[in-house]
Amino acid sequence: MFVQKKKFCIALLITCLFTIAFGVNLVQAAPAASVGVVDFSYLIDNHPNTPKANEELKAMQEQANKDFEAKSAGLGDKEKRELSMQLGQQLEQKRQELLKPISEQIASAIKKVRAEKGLSVVLGKNIVIDGGVDITADVLKKLTK
Repeated sequence: MFVQKKKFCIALLITCLFTIAFGVNLVQAAPAASVGVVDFSYLIDNHPNTPKANEELKAMQEQANKDFEAKSAGLGDKEKRELSMQLGQQLEQKRQELLKPISEQIASAIKKVRAEKGLSVVLGKNIVIDGGVDITADVLKKLTK
């Protein structure tokens, strides 16, 4: 009986040692996760195509204001609100259409920089409190080439 307990304890000890040794090797073999941080709004503001998109959007806003003034004459408050909402939705749709290619170019540049720097993940600067490698300048360089 005592011999069986001794064999069991030795087997348990060997199992624990192998488990610990294997676990340590896994931790050592795992690469350190590196996090990139990017200021997406800064990249949009400084993208080479943003000024042109802003000009188009401003022209559309001015046209929408003129349309509202022309169409709202003689309308009641409810109809004016509906017209304003309709024009606002059209402007928002156009804004999204103009920003889509810019956002896609930024996302592509982020992926390239992430791969070049060997980063595991890239997060927006607005959600990171501390840490990470800021790659905003590198992404902007890719966009302006």
